[in-house]
Amino acid sequence: AWQTDNEYGCHDTTISYSPAAIRGFRAWLADRYGTVGALNESWGNVFWSMEYRGFAEIDPPAGTVTEANPAHALDWKRYSSDQVVAFNRVQADILRALSPGRTLLHNYMGRTVEFDHYAVGADLDAASWDSYPLGFLEDRVVEDAAWKRRFMRQGDPDFQAFHHDLYRAVGRGRWWVMEQQPGPVNWAPYNPDPLPGMVRLWSWEAFAHGAEVVSYFRWRQAPMAQEQMHAGLLRPDSVAAPGLGEAMEVAREIARAPRAGAAPGEAALVFDYESCWGWETQPQGRSFDYFRLVFETYRALRRAGLSVDILPPDTADLSPWPLVVAPGIMRWREPFVDALARFEGVALLGPRAGAKTAAMRIPDALPPGLPQNLLDARVMRVETLRPDAPVALARGGAFGAWREKLDTRAGVVEETVDGCPAVIAQGRVRYVAGWADPAAMFRIVGEAAQVAGLAPLDLPPGLRVRRAADRIFAFNHDAEAADLAPLAPLGFAGTIPGAGVASVPPI
Repeated sequence: AWQTDNEYGCHDTTISYSPAAIRGFRAWLADRYGTVGALNESWGNVFWSMEYRGFAEIDPPAGTVTEANPAHALDWKRYSSDQVVAFNRVQADILRALSPGRTLLHNYMGRTVEFDHYAVGADLDAASWDSYPLGFLEDRVVEDAAWKRRFMRQGDPDFQAFHHDLYRAVGRGRWWVMEQQPGPVNWAPYNPDPLPGMVRLWSWEAFAHGAEVVSYFRWRQAPMAQEQMHAGLLRPDSVAAPGLGEAMEVAREIARAPRAGAAPGEAALVFDYESCWGWETQPQGRSFDYFRLVFETYRALRRAGLSVDILPPDTADLSPWPLVVAPGIMRWREPFVDALARFEGVALLGPRAGAKTAAMRIPDALPPGLPQNLLDARVMRVETLRPDAPVALARGGAFGAWREKLDTRAGVVEETVDGCPAVIAQGRVRYVAGWADPAAMFRIVGEAAQVAGLAPLDLPPGLRVRRAADRIFAFNHDAEAADLAPLAPLGFAGTIPGAGVASVPPI
């Protein structure tokens, strides 16, 4: 196999303000819009008298007197993403010509959203990513100090799994872990030693999600230079480090259970890079973060014991899944809407779904902008909320960060305490009119799963499950032993040790 480059987007390497990048942006805009008049119309540049007379007048959206036009900012991010795609394609074309028949892949990173990974992946054969559970817990997972103390030696129970599922989608079913953390790293704010057993757990978790390869970084800890404090499977003196024994244990277990591959998920979750860029450009509230909204939804699905497949926003066939969830999608793609019209399962949409057009405008018919036969509802007003002022739901939990007030003829499933629709349903389409807290989100997701004919569970924070091709895996991300009673419907019994892996049938 060949790996192109290394960790696109890491260390702020997507955006460039160089003279070459600015010239490229102007050419990209000319190709996209044809005339500067069409660009002015699309961006709404009549507002604040921002009309351009020619493409040569357009600079990146930086250093403006106040905020830049959001359409300008979004196109700049689209252009920057396209440059990553083009850069990768040059390498892929060279490698295919000079080394035919090899698998081509790239090693992506955790919570890196500055470019469209689906578009990069379209030129490759597989995806891979660099999994650093302890480092990512400290600098990329948004949770309180108590959560991070609880999982400081294990990593967040859902963060790695989310990226396994995401990069399986980017690789169109084929994916690897190119760099698996085997010990303390050198780059996070705090770098603890993994709990004994976690290197084995992380490895099996990847295989349960369909990884073809788990590769540990690194083989031997370097005694010099920038990464000399980054542990390997061997110490700097070439003596075995703790991670080596766990990697060897996994190798022996693979020999007894060699079949690989993830089973199809019961639920599908849509993830869209453009929505990351759009809501970063215009969050409307300091705490609105698209990645976090999708990740918290994913966590609720995992707490319900569901295996999840992640989908790109232009997916044209939803029939394999009983439940499809799409929070925060900035704009609908026609293939997805057509698939939704044919879908016989349950679709759980919102909040802030279909809120903009491709030109970053509010739709004329108002969000969520779906055909009335799918969802007869309009968002009349939105508000973003202070962290200390959530809006309570009548059945428990609350909306925070984002709330919508709807005009709808759909059935009301839940209300806020002030009598506004919180969750609505029309046929098999449901819409959530706010960012639900974990308790409410779990209830909303669980009820949608039940309507879809699934049997959701209620798992404790550290216990997670994943269906693989020939078995079901359970993972205990806590340091203490856990009771497997919540997984009894899946055939598990007894207990699972801290940092433990169990499966039915056994490994």
